[in-house]
Order: sequence, then C-alpha cells, then structure tokens
Amino acid sequence: MAAGTTLNAKNLEALGAPRLADLLIEVVQGNASAKRLLRLALAQQSGPAEIAREVRKRLATVARAGSFLDSRQRKTLLKDLEQQRQAISGPIAEQDPALAVELLWTFLELVEPVIERCDDSDGSVMPLFHQATADLGVVAARCAVNPEALADQIYAALMDNGYGQFDHLIEQLAGALGEAGLAHLRQRLETLRDRRASGAAHTSRVSIVRLAMLDIADALGDAQAYLAEYRDHDPKLLSLPAIAAEVAERLTPAGRADEALELLEGAVLDERRTAGRGAWLDARLAALEALDRGPEAQGLRWVEVERSLSIRHLRDYLRRLPDFEEVEEEERALDLGLDHPSFPLALQFLHQWPDRRRAARLILARQGELDGDAYALLGPVAERLELEQPLAATLCLRALIDFSLGQGRSTRYRHAARHLDTCATLASRIEIWGAIDPHDAYLARLRRDHGRKYGFWELTGAS
Repeated sequence: MAAGTTLNAKNLEALGAPRLADLLIEVVQGNASAKRLLRLALAQQSGPAEIAREVRKRLATVARAGSFLDSRQRKTLLKDLEQQRQAISGPIAEQDPALAVELLWTFLELVEPVIERCDDSDGSVMPLFHQATADLGVVAARCAVNPEALADQIYAALMDNGYGQFDHLIEQLAGALGEAGLAHLRQRLETLRDRRASGAAHTSRVSIVRLAMLDIADALGDAQAYLAEYRDHDPKLLSLPAIAAEVAERLTPAGRADEALELLEGAVLDERRTAGRGAWLDARLAALEALDRGPEAQGLRWVEVERSLSIRHLRDYLRRLPDFEEVEEEERALDLGLDHPSFPLALQFLHQWPDRRRAARLILARQGELDGDAYALLGPVAERLELEQPLAATLCLRALIDFSLGQGRSTRYRHAARHLDTCATLASRIEIWGAIDPHDAYLARLRRDHGRKYGFWELTGAS
C-alpha cells in the first residue's frame, strides 16, 4: 500500500476538516454506537453540562430498556456504558467533580436493569460497575462532599447490594468519607444492628452489617475494632482458620503478635480440608517472626514442606539458613519429593523447583501412577525433560497418548499424534530401555489396540 493511502492520523489530517466531517457522517450512518461517541465528542466543546446532558440521556435509555440481550448485544451495551463511564470520570470530572459524583451514582443504579437483561455467568458485567465505584472514590475525594451525606448514600447503597456491585464501596470511598463520615456510617450500622437484636430488622442484614463494619475498621486501621466485630457478635467464627488468620493479619502489624498467635492457636484445623489453612499458616509465621521466635517459625515451615511440598515455604526456609547449611537442606527437601504419597504433587514440586534429575527418577520409579488425563502437568514436564531425560519424557507422553486413545477423546487426537511423533524422535536418543517397551514395540501395541481410530492415525507421521 502506498504511504499516502495508509490509514493513520497524519494522512487523515491531510484530508482537511471538511472532508473528514463528510466522511464521518457517512461512516456513522446506521451505527448508533458511533453516533453516540461523536455526540459525546461534540458535547465536550460546550463544557461539562452539555456532556452530562448526553450521558444522562443515554443512561436513562438504558434504564428503561427491557429486552433480553444475547452475547453480541451485551458486548455492545457494555462498550457503550464504558464510553459513558469514561466521559463521566474523564472530562466531566476534570471540570466539575461534583457533577461527576452525581452521574456516577446514577451510573451505578443501572446494575439491576443491566443484569436482568443479560446473562452474566462469565462475570463480564460486574467489573464495569466495580470500576465505576473506584472512579466514584477518586472523584469524591477531589470535591467538598459532605461526609455525613456521603455516608448516608453509602448506607442506602449497601442495603441494596443484591448483585455485589457495592462490595468495595467503603474501601473506595474511605478517603472521601474521612473519620467523620466513617463514624457516621458506623453509627447507622450499629443502629440497624440494635434494631435486629430487638426483632425490628430482617436477619438478612446481619452479614451486610458485619462486612461493612470490617471495611470501616480497615479504613481506620483499627485492628481492635476488626477483632471486636467477630468477638462481640459472632465469636464462634474465630475458630475458623480463615477468619482467625484474617484477624491475626491485622493484629500482628499493630504490635499485638502475641494476641494474634493466641487467636490462631484457638482455631480448629481440619486435616481433611485445606480451606483457610494457607492463610492461617502465613499469619502464624508472621506472628512468630514478629515475636523473634525464628527457630519455631523455621520448624513450622519445614513441617509444611514435608506435608505439602510447598515451594514458597521451602524457599523461605532456605533463605533463613546460614550459607553452609542451605545446600544440604535443599537436597534433603528435594528428596522428599521422591517418596511423597501424592505422585502428582511430588512431580509438580520437582518440575517447578526445577530438578529434572529427580523428576525423571520419580517418573521411572512410579510410572504406574502417571495419569494421562493430567495433560496440564505431564505436557510441560515432558517438554522440560526431553533434552536430558528422554526416557522419562517418553513415559509422560505415552501416558497422554494412552489416555486419549483409551478413552476415545477425539478432541485430543491432534495432541496425541504430536506426542507420538515426539516419542519417535526421542527413541533415537534412548540407549537403555530396561523393562520399558522400545518405541517399535509400543507403536505395534497402539496399532493392535487402536488401529481403527483412523482420525488419530491420519494425523501422525507413523508409517
């Protein structure tokens, strides 16, 4: 394409404003979204009030609409709403922050009508509204909002948070609320809680109040209030590892590590479940380090390495050792992978460390435990081992092939064919097969057992 006809800003500017205007009018015919974008651009020439008029008009139209949207129409609507959001948080907010705050609240009122018109099972709608709450926090902090009035707006929003659109509202607006606004919001929530205690409020508000109170405590950096929210209103929750960790993570930085440790020790760990265990362990380690109980923390890290082959905890453990002990302890830890009861966990551990030699030893010693359905693990492991450990890589690839053919997973035939061709290449570099069938024997078995799977064979380079 000649340089002068390349579509770029410089060449288009050369056409001149009149010609470009004619072309734009022609291009946007029949394209409502493009027309709205142009109207917004034109409105910017007249100031924030004119942009706001265009935005209000569009938001009102969206609020009134009731037809169900398919995936393509939903995408178009979200793109349109994103343009409106940018207009509010951009030019309007720059020139009139108070007007932008008002419009952002109006924008957030669209959650229910939008969600009711389209399927949001993939979670693509809510991020737009969460971004709007973030915009609201930034813009509100730039204008002189009344903190108590803002707290009242937030309270009303939290009472109507059926889709989770306001989950981050207190966090985002803490700066604009300030201590006075947060205190007012807390008082309103306490009043609601008192009404519930007297039977005058619905029990569904319990979790709303709790989560809001916790957000307020975080906004104020008040670890005591965070602890009190559980201790005074639902103390049994503190026996859950995840909740205990949540509170301890706030007590330790506040200089109350001993209290955090006591709280963690009172939590009930269930070895059959992993929920909350990771957070509980990290909170316990942080508390021990804060109390200068380093050796105890190291012992806890090692126990976790033995239990779950945690690379993160192993690295933390090794980092705190004297230099002359680090190498020996690393070897001892990596040997754990060879005998760990969970073969997938052990292979993942040795692969990610990485230790190709031990990973190959594990595969050769426990090849009967290879799961051909675990393609997300065996594929990368085989690729990593191809150069230095071709026999172990071959066993991984064979497991993937055998599963795909044995289960008739035709969608995987293309990958299985590629794996078989790789096995043929690797075979030329394997000198000692031991008790493992050489490639020719393996290929013969595949033809015997799966010779009629023509969709697979036509994809391979096997003769």
